[in-house]
Amino acid sequence: MIIDDSIRKLKVYKPGKPIEELRRSLKLDKVYKLASNENPFSPLYIKKAVLKELANINRYPEADCFYLRKILAHKLKVNGEQLVFGNGSDEIIVMTLRGFCKYDTTVIVGYPTFLIYEIQAKVSRLKTKRVLFKNYRYDLDGIARSIDKKTGIIFIANPDNPHGTYLSHKEIENFLSKIPPHILIFFDEAYFEFARKKDFPQSIKFLKERGNIIITRTFSKAYGLAGLRIGYAITTSSIAQILNKVREPFNVNRFAQVAAIAALKNRSFLEKTVNHIDKEKKFLYRCLKELNIEYIESATNFILINFKKDTQALYRYLLNKGIIIREMGGWGLSNFFRVTIGTHKENIAFIRYLKHYLKGETI
Repeated sequence: MIIDDSIRKLKVYKPGKPIEELRRSLKLDKVYKLASNENPFSPLYIKKAVLKELANINRYPEADCFYLRKILAHKLKVNGEQLVFGNGSDEIIVMTLRGFCKYDTTVIVGYPTFLIYEIQAKVSRLKTKRVLFKNYRYDLDGIARSIDKKTGIIFIANPDNPHGTYLSHKEIENFLSKIPPHILIFFDEAYFEFARKKDFPQSIKFLKERGNIIITRTFSKAYGLAGLRIGYAITTSSIAQILNKVREPFNVNRFAQVAAIAALKNRSFLEKTVNHIDKEKKFLYRCLKELNIEYIESATNFILINFKKDTQALYRYLLNKGIIIREMGGWGLSNFFRVTIGTHKENIAFIRYLKHYLKGETI
């Protein structure tokens, strides 16, 4: 069997440990997962729409997400032909690499950022060029300087994961003025709904002005539909046509489509989520300050924490207490960990056991 050497050497993306796995392995009754930036609330209001759709489970879903497309296009004030739907916004990363890269194309990524950009570029046998972050933020000048004749795509997560920082409208505007029109800019806005900053970029405005832009957003985070896997891209009609050519047929299942429609119609759940995250983020900031622990201010639903020493022992300690955090060694941040903002009860438990650990308690 022939296996490409680049695939053999590829480091697999490791998701946060599932709740079920930890319960099973450690025989724990309660487990608080604060590792994967999920919504702490379950959107049970989608139950009626999902149950109704059960009657059609023997049929393939609509391939073009007709009704969801119509509602979302109206909400975003774009043409329906500018939208592309994916099995999570991650799938659109794969579509973009398939559709817009030749064998010798180079992809530029920040480092460290969302690992899937680089992993999927390598899967596609493409070269990647890393530009290191400065002060936990994208080095936009460095990215602009890194462009060469083979550059095809620049990936920018805004707000970024794992840092939680964001780039302002003015910063993006200045950056785009330096980018040749043939290079595709991919803005991953998975945490868009949490970034309620006055100077957060109006990326759709940039799209209308330039055209060489793909913006992705998701229903996994603020809308709480991570288990159904649905995201979307906003781009030009011509770019959308290419993405749809390489898209797998029936890639968004029936339940995801009707749940996303219900989510767009239910503003109260979204507001509840975002307000909760804002409030609990401030609570965690206060607690971390009291413990003299350094953190990076976040425009998302998670906080990156500089523990200033190896986090493996802390990670194992918290696992045994039923709390899952994300240690950041895979990102090259060996002395950092990331914690998702959970319910108040979950956040209190995290801080309580963090205090116990700092006082010398062991497993």
